[in-house]
Amino acid sequence: MRPATAYVLLEDGTRFDGLACGADAHAVGEVVFTTGMSGYQESLTDASFAGQLLTFTYPHIGNYGVSERAMESDRVWARAAIMREAVNREDAPEAERGWLDWLIDCGVPAITGVDTRALVRHIRQAGAMKGGVFGASTREDDARAELDAEPGMVGRDLACEVTPARASTHGRGGDVRIHAIDTGIKTSIVKHLVARGAEVTLHPCTVTAEELLATDAHGFFLANGPGDPAALGHVVATTRRLIGKRPVWGICLGHQLLCRAVGLTTYKLPFGHHGGNHPVKDLATGTIEITSQNHGFAVEAPDGSGTIAADAPVRWDTDFGAAALSHVNLYDRTVEGLQLLDVAGGTVQYHPEAGPGPHDSLYLFDRFVAQIKAAS
Repeated sequence: MRPATAYVLLEDGTRFDGLACGADAHAVGEVVFTTGMSGYQESLTDASFAGQLLTFTYPHIGNYGVSERAMESDRVWARAAIMREAVNREDAPEAERGWLDWLIDCGVPAITGVDTRALVRHIRQAGAMKGGVFGASTREDDARAELDAEPGMVGRDLACEVTPARASTHGRGGDVRIHAIDTGIKTSIVKHLVARGAEVTLHPCTVTAEELLATDAHGFFLANGPGDPAALGHVVATTRRLIGKRPVWGICLGHQLLCRAVGLTTYKLPFGHHGGNHPVKDLATGTIEITSQNHGFAVEAPDGSGTIAADAPVRWDTDFGAAALSHVNLYDRTVEGLQLLDVAGGTVQYHPEAGPGPHDSLYLFDRFVAQIKAAS
């Protein structure tokens, strides 16, 4: 065994040694894990991972290299990669760069040789927490001081850190015009909407309701993104003024923001849902979908608890009329989707665009576009 050249330190003092394999730097943030067996590049470039250090449960990471096609944004947002066995393959089909070479190019610290099974079990038992990846020469006392200075995820507005500086339009000339509040939207979401004939305009998350209502939008979209939805009161206030005017649909953070906009409450999950193997039941069809997920917060059930007991479209009384549960997570019974019944709108907590992940839920894009057309 080679001597450790780096280590992961959690805020509760737990330490995991390994080998530095990325950029010559250190990183601190919330340590989370993803269960995806592939899609490592998509995960690191997903803005929903901003402020987080990503632990991969699958042991071999990097087997097929990296490519421009796999980018979910224009940069890496996760602060570090934690792996059991990192691989630097540039000779794989479609690879344009080796995984570890790319991490170095992007300035992302990484560590391999970590007992990721033990790390994930610890997070599952103790909950997601702050942590850091440090070089072996960094004293633990200094590392702890950096962890203490890092703000927690609760109450944190990270959307303003990942949102674009100006609006942009994609799929010009589409017969359905969708305007989105970009809190960290994934490229795959935009591609799927455009493929269904939509013209998609992305706005900074500071856009006002007046500005959005003055556009030619047939419908509004709330994107995925990082951080605590309870810290995004400005986006919630904007969304409240959109509801009932035109159809509004949300994914992931957008689901949480739309739910808060109609008067519901969100809370932090113990360790979140991250990965591509979460079973979700569509209550309209009875179909069980295997879904891609990436979120650390969830919406409270109508009884004020965190979970749903029955596979039935239970209802909430909201500020905009009734809402019914449309999807439920079969792992932990959390809310995975709502349908607004008295105004045009709906949400899903998971990622139907499957970037990365299974394709079971792509039909939701068809459903949303059809709803917009029906309301136009």
